[in-house]
Amino acid sequence: MYSSLKESIAAIREVSISDERKAVLEPLIDYIKSCRDADKAVGLNFICTHNSRRSHLAQIWAQTAAAYHNVDKVHCYSGGTEATAMYIAIRKTLEKQGFGLFALSESKNPVIAIKYDPSANPIIAFSKKYNHPANPESDYVAVMTCSHADENCPIIFGADKRIPVTYLDPKAYDDSPQQMEKYMEKSVEIGSEMLYVFGEV
Repeated sequence: MYSSLKESIAAIREVSISDERKAVLEPLIDYIKSCRDADKAVGLNFICTHNSRRSHLAQIWAQTAAAYHNVDKVHCYSGGTEATAMYIAIRKTLEKQGFGLFALSESKNPVIAIKYDPSANPIIAFSKKYNHPANPESDYVAVMTCSHADENCPIIFGADKRIPVTYLDPKAYDDSPQQMEKYMEKSVEIGSEMLYVFGEV
């Protein structure tokens, strides 16, 4: 794992998680444990409305947390109820935290390879609908990272179950002096919870 990312993770692991949030995360922990007990791969599809901010952070941090805690056969994805683009502040935040980011294409919806370790396969990130061909058709859990998607997407076809693990949208701070600070806070929040989840597995 990149040394700068290890330093970020060490700091993130000091973040306190409330009992209320631990209760929210418990169904996700139980699902991962049930897959491992059955010797099945763990498929997690993190879903938000635009697949531009929170769902990307959750996908990337969950895959990283699985590697950090040596939990194998974990495959993380993300999608939206519509496709837009990964927001640039997400890319900048992940770079600051020590991830390796490499643009595979630059367009209105860029494709970004994200690495937590020089020898690991990259996480390929771009905005897409949750049922895009790059995502699984079955044998996964839909993790709803925003309340709008949770409320307006009542059926996720192919999912074993759906688990709401929602976060407030840092988009509220776009183009403000606090923008990067708030995006970093959101990444730390999501990272701390994904590290907690896989630490409990």
